[in-house]
Amino acid sequence: MAIDPNAPITITAYDWVPDFARGLVRDLRVRWALEEAGLDYRVEYLPQGTQKMPAHRARQPFGQVPTFEEDDLTLFESGAIVLHIADRAPGLLPEGPHARARAAEWVFAALNTIEPHLSDWAIASIFEADQPWSEPRKPAIRERIDERLGELSNRLGEAEWLEGTFSVGDLMMIAVLQMVGGELADMFDRYPNLAAYRERGEARPAFQRALEAQLQGFTGKPPAGWGDQ
Repeated sequence: MAIDPNAPITITAYDWVPDFARGLVRDLRVRWALEEAGLDYRVEYLPQGTQKMPAHRARQPFGQVPTFEEDDLTLFESGAIVLHIADRAPGLLPEGPHARARAAEWVFAALNTIEPHLSDWAIASIFEADQPWSEPRKPAIRERIDERLGELSNRLGEAEWLEGTFSVGDLMMIAVLQMVGGELADMFDRYPNLAAYRERGEARPAFQRALEAQLQGFTGKPPAGWGDQ
C-alpha cells in the first residue's frame, strides 16, 4: 500500500535515528497495523528535538512517537493505536468477544511482560553503556529475558500463531521480538519456535511494506553534536 499524502490518517515518525534503531522505532508497529488493515495514511516526519517542543507535546505529552490523528481523534502509545486500528478494520481481531479479548491480552503481554526487560537491556548496553553500573547489570537482565522468552516459547509450542490465527496480538509480540538482536541474538538458538514465529511475521507482505516505508523515511540529518565524544 502506498502512503497517501492526502489520507485522513496522519502518524508521526522521526526523520532520522541512529543505525541501531532503524527498524525498531515504534511507528513501525502502527505502520504494520495500517498496512494489514489496508488503510491509507500520511506521515509527518519530525526532526530530532522537535518531538520535545510544545506543538508535538500537545498530542504526545511525553514527547515521543508515534502519534495517530484522524478527524477529531488523536492517540499516542503504539499499543493503544494498534488496538484502535484493529477494532475498526477486519483481519487483526478474530470473531467473537472471547477471541478478541485474548488477542488484546497478547498485546498487553508483549508490552508489559516482554518489552520492559528488552528495554532494560537497551538501556544497559546502549544508552547507559558508559556508566559503571551498566555492565554488572547485564547478566541479571539477560537472565530475566531468557526466562520470559522460555515462557513464551512454551506457550507458543508448535503453533503457527498465539491464538490459532494471526491477530493484533501476534503483530505486537513479533514487533517486540524485533528487539532480540545484537548481543541477544543467540538467545533464539534456544527457542527455535520463537525464531520461526518472528520470521513468519516478518515474511508478511504488510510487515515488509511497513519496514520499507520506515527505512525510506530516514532522510533527515543527525542533530548537531551527534557522535561527539
